[in-house]
Amino acid sequence: MATVFITGSTDGLGRAAAQSLLDQGHRVVLHARSVDRAAALAELESRAAGTVVGDLASAAEARSIADQVNAIGRMDAVIHNAGVYTRPSRGSTPEGHAETLAINTLAPYVLTALIRRPGRLVYLSSGLHRGGEGSLDDIDWTKRRWDSAKAYAESKLHVVALAFALARRWPDVLSNAVDPGWVRTKMGGSSAPVDLATGQRTQTWLAVSEEPAALVSGRYWHHLRQEAPADQARDPKFQDELIASLSKLTSVELPQA
Repeated sequence: MATVFITGSTDGLGRAAAQSLLDQGHRVVLHARSVDRAAALAELESRAAGTVVGDLASAAEARSIADQVNAIGRMDAVIHNAGVYTRPSRGSTPEGHAETLAINTLAPYVLTALIRRPGRLVYLSSGLHRGGEGSLDDIDWTKRRWDSAKAYAESKLHVVALAFALARRWPDVLSNAVDPGWVRTKMGGSSAPVDLATGQRTQTWLAVSEEPAALVSGRYWHHLRQEAPADQARDPKFQDELIASLSKLTSVELPQA
């Protein structure tokens, strides 16, 4: 039985993953953006190992989430599921960061750095990450004209590169990225071709399975199959530059091996 923390587990893929793991007998730590949103977890909380609350758009609250998880105990796996899609404008977090960057990139980085190191890390990306290749010079969109689709693609490239960087830096951790496909969630819409059960399957399998095929690291997955990610995601130089940028933006250092 594994203990798994899942960000963004009040609905959509996060909730589906939590439900699946609970049904398999695993211990799940749930996450909600706010106390009000946590009410949606009432049906699952009686079986969960705990619920943590915090808005991933806020650096202070992301740190609080890490503290809450560590207070529960060491996780066997963390599924970085939470994310946002297109935003009509750059927006601004309490620290002044672009909202898409803060939620999709900075928060997973901060949680990874501050949560006691688990045995497995799973980062949800998107096939759209292949459109995110480019310079890190303006990672926070302070100079460029806002492009919501490009910002989303870049953020999903970041998490693939982060997953691969950790596979190099932390050889004792299995770190992988997953493209769940276009799933029928609030984000994906009702016309999306992939159902929730299929959309959550790969990340939960990677989080807990003892099958040899799942015991790998530094891979990019889509529906239980390995695929080739964007070339830049696999580039160690880009990975290191990305981590340096995230460290500077968050003032949080990623622990070494």
